[in-house]
Amino acid sequence: MRYMLMHKLDETLPGAFNPSPEFIARMEGFMKEVAQSGVLLAAEGLCETSKGATRITVTGGKTTVTDGPFTETKELIAGFALLDVRSQAEAVEWGRRFTEVFADTIGDVEVDVRKVYEMPEDAPSA
Repeated sequence: MRYMLMHKLDETLPGAFNPSPEFIARMEGFMKEVAQSGVLLAAEGLCETSKGATRITVTGGKTTVTDGPFTETKELIAGFALLDVRSQAEAVEWGRRFTEVFADTIGDVEVDVRKVYEMPEDAPSA
């Protein structure tokens, strides 16, 4: 089963997207451990919305394209880790440990643990 851990940050907070050396060291250690466990498929941090972000919205059939920064949005997905685990409980445990890296170095954080949709094997081909 694949799960995505997504952490959110408030980019209006000073330093939210400027991690300290302590945070970087803790995150590198955590990611090394996840990779060595064999469950890590991918992981990346994202830049703040003032650096190359675009939002595409469709409302009532009308498409709007807006370049960042998105000052009206307080909580943004700031990074993710994609895991291949045996159960939701295992994904939640990795997510809990993921939050500890933030809590111990940055402060408050919110991490969503979301199951990745997988097409059923018997689904018709396109």
